[in-house]
Amino acid sequence: MTDREAKSRAVKILAKSIYRDLEAQGFDEKQIVALATELISEVTSKIARTSSTKIELAPQHA
Repeated sequence: MTDREAKSRAVKILAKSIYRDLEAQGFDEKQIVALATELISEVTSKIARTSSTKIELAPQHA
């Protein structure tokens, strides 16, 4: 198993564990989807910030 495969498997296990914990704490499906949406939003924002920084740092061609 490659490192990438191991990390992918770990992410799936973690997601299932978090889902079960949230369910056990009384969160419903809509609340869990809202959490997932917020996580995706955070990652998307970071990607956008990182991409814009890379563009600003790129050498300018005349």
